[in-house]
Amino acid sequence: MARIPLIEKKELLPPEHHRIYDVIAQSRGAVRGPFTALLHSPEIADRTAHLGSYIRFESQLDPKIIELAALVASRELECRHEWAAHVAHAARAGISQETIRAIHQRQGPENFSFEEAQIVSCVQELLCSHRLSEATFQALYARLGEKGLVELTATIGYYAMLACTLNAFEVASVSPPEDLKI
Repeated sequence: MARIPLIEKKELLPPEHHRIYDVIAQSRGAVRGPFTALLHSPEIADRTAHLGSYIRFESQLDPKIIELAALVASRELECRHEWAAHVAHAARAGISQETIRAIHQRQGPENFSFEEAQIVSCVQELLCSHRLSEATFQALYARLGEKGLVELTATIGYYAMLACTLNAFEVASVSPPEDLKI
């Protein structure tokens, strides 16, 4: 049960903020997850949704990279809602069940393909030691270039911010498969 009332209906907002609710609903199909808490500050919800729309739908990054980063970030931060949502998104993006299970079990980069290991290392390093090792930085810089590496870093930060919101207010409206619960 969430720690604060969740804003799941437009009518719970003052009329001047209905547009924000509508934009979020239109871009995501519904208002759910972190936005039900973030709407207590409509301007933050609006700006977060705008950033998220870029990251999820307009970034130059391959959708597999975005979903892998989201999945690892949600697992590292033990965010039940994001984890459950991104298990499904990751599978649709083409990430194998073996990779999803390895992330769930918090296996090290050596248990992933070379390309996946780079992303897993990047997320784990940023969220655990708060820095990128020179090896990880150089490998991803060579692979993604400056813009791609900036977008990957922002993607990790975006999902970490959502995890903080979801965890702080105990929002978890999506359930993962039984064998992948956190």
